[in-house]
Amino acid sequence: MSNTGDDMDTRVLEADDAYDGADIYAEDGSVRSDYLMHVGAAIADRDVLYLRQHVARLHASEMGDLLEAINPEQRRAMVSLLGDDFDLSALTEVDEAIRMDIVEHLPNEQIAAALGEMDSDDAVYILEDMDQEDQEAILAKLPFTERVRLRRSLDYPESTAGRRMQTEFVAVPPFWTVGQTIDYMREDTELPESFTQIFVIDPTFRLLGTIDLDRILRTKRSVKIESIMRETNHPVPAEMDQEEAAQVFEQYNLLSAAVVDENQRLVGVLTIDDVVDVIQEEAEEDIMRLGGVGDEELSDTVLDTSRSRVVWLMVNLFTAMLAASVIGLFDKAIEHIVALAVLMPIVAGMGGNAGSQTMTVTVRALATRDLDIHNAFRVIRREAGVGLINGALFGLLIGLAAGTWFQSPEIGGIIATAMLINMIAAALAGIFIPLLLDKFGADPAVSSAVFVTTVTDVTGFFAFLGLASWWFGIH
Repeated sequence: MSNTGDDMDTRVLEADDAYDGADIYAEDGSVRSDYLMHVGAAIADRDVLYLRQHVARLHASEMGDLLEAINPEQRRAMVSLLGDDFDLSALTEVDEAIRMDIVEHLPNEQIAAALGEMDSDDAVYILEDMDQEDQEAILAKLPFTERVRLRRSLDYPESTAGRRMQTEFVAVPPFWTVGQTIDYMREDTELPESFTQIFVIDPTFRLLGTIDLDRILRTKRSVKIESIMRETNHPVPAEMDQEEAAQVFEQYNLLSAAVVDENQRLVGVLTIDDVVDVIQEEAEEDIMRLGGVGDEELSDTVLDTSRSRVVWLMVNLFTAMLAASVIGLFDKAIEHIVALAVLMPIVAGMGGNAGSQTMTVTVRALATRDLDIHNAFRVIRREAGVGLINGALFGLLIGLAAGTWFQSPEIGGIIATAMLINMIAAALAGIFIPLLLDKFGADPAVSSAVFVTTVTDVTGFFAFLGLASWWFGIH
């Protein structure tokens, strides 16, 4: 006789005790293993009641973490079992591969219904990665006004403020009174769920100014809006890159900003929650590109991951061959003095690490616009000084160690000098290469690492082996 019903009741009771308040996280921030076990069992048993009570109620970010924690088969089954109870906004919290996998298994009608209930920026985030055909099919099922808003956002280039903005905002004419504005906000059911600013526009939707809600609440009802509005705080052009828009928020401590088109007409609003996402995405992207892995995500397949890494590995292969050819120039010296073969990786390795340190600081400074033509020379001079000091310090250490190890003061002096030369070269390469790449329009985060490593390898091998060949008279 089956006890499936009893098992379901027990699981629900245990979950009620264990997960009060949707506390699904362990101390390390990961999703609790016992919670995952309950969810997995509910999916296997097709226990819709449990899923509605203990999964559908999760916050979108918690749902996103759960979707990333379970395997693809469980993920699709859970979304299917929840049906309309699945909060599609959770897809804004997962990476592209998971998002597209779920969307591909959902009917267009369900997607359209969910998008109609979401903020426009979240809806665009889900739509933008779909094929054009699927986009059009879903948009066709939305009301006309919503369809026009989403299409307008999708028309802006990817990674711009226009793509990130919300098209829901509160705008009033300058001749209204504070009382009219308050009554409008109370009575209109189409306003955004939350907002902190009211925008003032003329009949052509040209942006005139803004008013913070606290100013509205402190002003008498009879006062005209135009008398208390202030000039717009740093409106963001819709075509502006999202990273630049985030820098505007950071510089001026904004909570929201108007987004305007080329004619200064109000088209949307960018809010701090979207900017936080942008900052996180851009930081992750820079870190990934510094490692030469592009836009790789943890949920990518083996082939996709391999494809994203192979390009820069191929470039690195050719640069490694260049470094190897330098070693080949001094093969006779290495044959005569075995110590050179033992010690030369130390010079190149230390230079590579020093170059990576300088390069990382430079790339980040370029991304945040802390480094420009006005302070470049000062930073170059500083990094050269750092290379000189560190080169002298570590050259002395490795020189004493190598001289003692091989009972040869000459070897110690040669490697100390080579270390000094390579550390200075590494510091200069770490700043000059990103600056040059940025000047010529290349992304320094993507390209710098391979070239900096090449410079330090070639310089390190050439300095060490060349000095040894010259000193010992080996040709």
